Amino acid sequence: MTALYQAVEACVFDAYGTLFDVHSSVARHRERIGERARQVSVTWRQKQLEYTWLRSLMARHADFHAVTRDALDYTFEVFGIQDDRLQADLLAAYRALDCYAEVKGTLQALKDRGLTTAILSNGSPSMLGSAVEAGGIARLLDEVLSVEAVGIYKPAPAVYQLAVDRLGISAAKILFMSSNAWDIAGAAVFGYRTVWVNRFGQTAERLPARAEFEVRTLEELTGLLDIRMSR
Repeated sequence: MTALYQAVEACVFDAYGTLFDVHSSVARHRERIGERARQVSVTWRQKQLEYTWLRSLMARHADFHAVTRDALDYTFEVFGIQDDRLQADLLAAYRALDCYAEVKGTLQALKDRGLTTAILSNGSPSMLGSAVEAGGIARLLDEVLSVEAVGIYKPAPAVYQLAVDRLGISAAKILFMSSNAWDIAGAAVFGYRTVWVNRFGQTAERLPARAEFEVRTLEELTGLLDIRMSR
């Protein structure tokens, strides 16, 4: 594992589902939604992702806030929910999603060893800024990179090129972490070293590339890099 540490200069993270719990928005308002809350959250997330892919294919880009709002509109209609105040509250909560428990400790350990840390996300700059501040991780990140700089969503190669250009580090020296297997495939095809954060034991995708490493939480990343987390 020492060889991996020596080969890596930057650790770049997807944001939603990797650092931030995408289901925490609905979780905060579970009582208002009722017994269908989990289904609502899953549908919202799936439709959000589908819209990023479809807009990219259609060359009809809209920022992630608009996509997230449209996906929630669709979800409310599917479940017959008519509550403008709830919709506004869910969107507001999405700007301050909960960080997973190990995120701060992992980022701190990476910084302590002198590694560059960054986010590379579909999120809009304002959404990412709000989430990073709410999560208390701003000081632990060197860059927060949004697809808005290129106007297309992952897994377009132009998105992964952003980190290479902005960090000034070659793709082969970037270790990329995502909870989304399709994102990992895109990053691996581009040339990143990759770690799939498979939090929920999902089945691997049948795509052109797979993760070099697979972990259940980001805490395991420090083991891959032979770095100790402070307690």
